[in-house]
Amino acid sequence: MTVSSPYFLARLIDEARADGITGLVAGAVVTDADRVLLLRRRADDFLGGMWEVPSGKVEAGETLVEALHRETTEETGLTIGEVLRYVGHFDYPDSRGGITRQFNFAVTVEKTEPIVLTEHDTHQWALPGDLPEVSEAVRMLIAP
Repeated sequence: MTVSSPYFLARLIDEARADGITGLVAGAVVTDADRVLLLRRRADDFLGGMWEVPSGKVEAGETLVEALHRETTEETGLTIGEVLRYVGHFDYPDSRGGITRQFNFAVTVEKTEPIVLTEHDTHQWALPGDLPEVSEAVRMLIAP
């Protein structure tokens, strides 16, 4: 079954809803050789200063993969070439008092530059063994 299978994607969302999850986010693990793209949240933002993979809210009527493509482009200016595989999820408390589940996918991008940030204050291509301040959940996604 491919990651873009409507059945697979619907099952992920159904499981999240059954677990009481109130928010859905799609995250892109973008790699270039052995480095991963990380974005730093602005200091005045929720979880300010934390480094994360490109990610964002799944809008009404949107699939996880559609949100993944849109959010990656909105946050970085990069275009996803291929969604390679589903790499797992993690849950976290959101700014509205609910619980959000972030579904993460390994992706390729058509070009790794230029990166144009719209919601973050900086980016870096980091080696999985030498990560900046990321959450333990993000570390588990990308560390060896």
